[in-house]
Amino acid sequence: MTSSAVLRAALLGTAAGGRSTLGVAGPVLTSSPRWPLRAAALAAVAGELVGDKLPGTPDRTIPPSAAVRLASGAVGGWLLARRAGSGWVLPALAGAAGAAAGTLGGARWRRAAAPRLGALPAALAEDALVLALAAAAVRATPGAPAGRPPVAR
Repeated sequence: MTSSAVLRAALLGTAAGGRSTLGVAGPVLTSSPRWPLRAAALAAVAGELVGDKLPGTPDRTIPPSAAVRLASGAVGGWLLARRAGSGWVLPALAGAAGAAAGTLGGARWRRAAAPRLGALPAALAEDALVLALAAAAVRATPGAPAGRPPVAR
């Protein structure tokens, strides 16, 4: 296992702290050849990006929401480690830790930014950041051929 796998897992976990679907959807969208899985992952991310802006959406820091984000970060870290063919324990822990940081830090940033920027611009800025973090985390695994990452079978 490399430090790169742990860093990628932490980045993906941080993204999952912002948008819970990204922890699992990121690796699925970049490595699964099965179109139904990819379509479901894309629909989940799109649904969360829209749902996050609705006034009735619960706070991400309440126990059920926070637990889902931590689990998503851990599963995402595990999926990245599996794809890279490395050990999974540290990447899963890094994904969960990143999700905790992303959950708390993202909520704090959003509460501070919304009065200054407006609620929607703050949410869209957060979307852009977490999507960029997820994209950076799931880029081709080091040592893998260029193009699509290897698929675990």
